[in-house]
Formats: sequence, C-alpha cells, structure tokens
Amino acid sequence: MEDSGGRPGSVFDEMVMPDGKPRPGMESLAEWMVTVPRNLLKARQSEAEALFRRIGITFAVYGEGGDPERLIPFDVIPRILLAEEWDVLARGLEQRVRALNMFLHDVYHDREILAAGRVPERLVLLNRAYTPEMHGVDVAGGIYTHIAGIDLVRTGPEDFYVLEDNTRTPSGVSYMLQNREVMMRLFPELFNGQSIAPVERYTDDLHETLRSVAPPACDGEPTVVVLTPGLYNSAYYEHSFLADKMGVELVEGQDLFVRDNRVYMRTTHGPQRVDVIYRRVDDAFLDPLAFRPDSALGVPGLLNVHRGGGVTIANAVGGGIADDKAIYMYVPEMIGFYLGETPILKNVETFWCARDDDRAYVLDHLDDLVVKEVAGSGGYGMLVGPKATPEERTAYAERIKADPGEFIAQPTLALSTCPTFVADGYAPRHVDFRPYVLVGADKVRLVPGGLTRVALKAGSLVVNSSQGGGTKDTWVLSRDTVAPGGETSDA
Repeated sequence: MEDSGGRPGSVFDEMVMPDGKPRPGMESLAEWMVTVPRNLLKARQSEAEALFRRIGITFAVYGEGGDPERLIPFDVIPRILLAEEWDVLARGLEQRVRALNMFLHDVYHDREILAAGRVPERLVLLNRAYTPEMHGVDVAGGIYTHIAGIDLVRTGPEDFYVLEDNTRTPSGVSYMLQNREVMMRLFPELFNGQSIAPVERYTDDLHETLRSVAPPACDGEPTVVVLTPGLYNSAYYEHSFLADKMGVELVEGQDLFVRDNRVYMRTTHGPQRVDVIYRRVDDAFLDPLAFRPDSALGVPGLLNVHRGGGVTIANAVGGGIADDKAIYMYVPEMIGFYLGETPILKNVETFWCARDDDRAYVLDHLDDLVVKEVAGSGGYGMLVGPKATPEERTAYAERIKADPGEFIAQPTLALSTCPTFVADGYAPRHVDFRPYVLVGADKVRLVPGGLTRVALKAGSLVVNSSQGGGTKDTWVLSRDTVAPGGETSDA
C-alpha cells in the first residue's frame, strides 16, 4: 500500500491494526477486498460514475474555464463505524446542536452568555452573519438551526474532533443517500451477513422535522417547500432530489409572494399558502426589501412574515453566527453554560488571530498550522502550512497582519485514513465525516451515518469536493452484525 502521507506512526488506520490484522468489525470487508478481482472493481467504479452522471449528480465549480459541471469522485470501498462508536458520536452531536440552538436564541434575546463574558460580545454583534432584524423574534419552537452538518475528523480509536459546525445551508446529504443506493446496487454481495444501519429514512425524518416547526399562524396541515436559487446553483441537484423525496414543491423566489402577512405559492390551481420554507438561499438574497435590493432570488416581504410568525424559514435567518469559525472556539463554553454538561465531542485547538498572543504564535508557526478565513467554506481561502511554499506562507502572513480578526488557525491534525481504491490497487487516504442532525420541535433526529469525504491525492488533507476530494459510503454496523464464521457479533 502507498504511504498515507502522515508522520510515521502518527496516522490512525481505521481498517488495520498495527499488527496488520483487521480491526474488529472490519473482517468481512477485508476478506472481500482480498478476494474481489481488481478489474471487477474498476468496472464497477466506472459503472457507478455512469449511474451518477445519468441521474444528474453533478457539482458545479465556478470560476473555471469550460464546463464547470463535474462528478464528485466516488470510492467503492466503504468506511465503517461500529455501533458503539456511533452511539458516542450521536450523543455528542445532539448535545452540540442543542447548545448551538440555545446560543442563537440567547443572542437574539437576553444575551446572557455575552453578559457573563463567556463569549466576546464583539464576536457576535459585529459578526457579518448577525441579523439585527431578528432581535427579539420568537421563531417556531425556539429552533434556529433545523438542519446541521457537523464536520468531524478522527485521529485515534476513540479520538473524534469537531472541525466545523455548518448551520446555514449544509449540503451533501444527497451524496450520502445516493452513495448507499449505488453500493447496494453494484455490490449486493458485500451487504450479505452484515447488519448495516439504514440511512434512507433521512428524507422522511427531514419532512417530519420541517412539519414539526410549522409557525403559529398555521391552522391545518403545514405546507412545506424547498426554496432553491435555481438550476445554476452548484447544489441544485440536491435541492430537487430532497424536494422529490419529501413529496413537496421545489420553488424559486419568483414562485412565491407575500399577501396579508402570509406567504403563498403560485400554482395552476391558484395561490396556495406556504408554512415552512426549507431554504437553500443565503440570507443576503432572501428578501430584496430587507437585504440586497438587487436580489432576484428571494421573496419581497419574506422577512416581515418570518418575524411575525407567518412562516418558518429553515434554517432561520441570522443563524449563520453559529457557523463562524471564531464562534466555533466557544461551543464548549456554550455546552457548559446552557446545559451544565461537559462536551462529549472535542474541539480542535484553535487560535484566533485577533488576539495578540494567538496572532504572534500563528505567524511564528505558519509552517505547522492550517489557517482559515473565519467566514470561509468549501476549502477556499485556506493555507495548509506544511504543504505551502515559503512564498505562499509569506503572502498569507501579510493577509493576516492586514485583517487579523478574519483568520483562525489550527494544528495540522493527522487525520485517520481508510482504504481507498486507486489506480494501483488499495491505498490509505485521509478522510473526514459529516453527519447530519435534524432538530424539530418534537425531537432531534439522526440517521446512523453521514457523508465521508476522502482526499484522493496521496498525502493530501483537503477533502472538499471543490478541491478535488471524493466521497465514500459510510456504514454504521449494528450490534447484531454477523462476524466471519457465521457467529453473531455484538460489535
């Protein structure tokens, strides 16, 4: 196998123990990998790509010449988590998203955490995602973040870290669902004898979550829609996929209008009231009367209806504060402040360049750190210090000095690796993990799994699809998984 790109002895291999034996729960997959012909895997990989292209699973990369639409590479070797590993993750994810929602309610109401000095006031009130128009507004169920994608990395057998909280419009769940469907279609024999927790109920859970947060003005069965920026958005496939699976309408801004403090959808049968909008449009473009007047993507007057309780917007306007990479540093404080609990999932050590000591440390250790823009996403605008040239580090240092509050830095973690099918066979590649947490007025829902992203280049730590990363199917093994030999395992 190729070298994983990490320091010797520092990278956790999720498949193989140091003595070369498969880890518990991996035995069946390891045996299958040894016996399956390589040319069959190549053929199935090509078939998977053809399937994705035929059903339209593409991802747009803007700012490049030619056709920007491309497939996200799919790796046919699944990533496996044991039931007890998932149990810890699920409890930690629920705890974290509960605290984030309590934080958002607080900063738009009494601001107790700011008064207590547990989170710096300027990080919130001067944050570009803070929306003064939402101050004092009571959103349905007190929930701001209904759909959260929490990015995790693993560095050891029991060491999972939260890398980022995605609380605005997290994407990628359609790949989680389609990866599973394609794997079951192409490799049915691999599922025999294994009890793999299903993920396909996600869209039912999403629909129930959205229905549960219908606004006070809703006096009957709530009508849910998915609001998309349109065909040319990079995640348009996902928007249409989710709307179709939920059995709700996919709409654009021009399909909706406001009348008498309610939102209506234009249909061939006349106006239909809309109660819950799952929006995939950024805050700034949602309402040209309240935000960007040049937006053609939103609905004039939508914010006032939202503020008045006539419609629920998921995720709520202004919730992007919790998405900020500087705010991320204080999530453990939120968990202690609001829940009185110790965080189950750890944060990565983070340095905020607005603080003099942190900035001095970052500038002196750029060759060891990953530096990110606090409002950045998609892997853009970041510096991976160990992989950067001296010239790149020098240029980035000047950016930090010019606007230090816009940058955070973190140690370069030795991300775990999973076996990945490459041109020469199998090789370890670094992975991360994005599970999806759904928060309704009734309960928190998580399907056992998520989106595993894989850095396909040897040694690379950048897993983002926009930067050339791929995806894997993620299996959570149930406790009744059949182990080799036909015996039932309690893993």
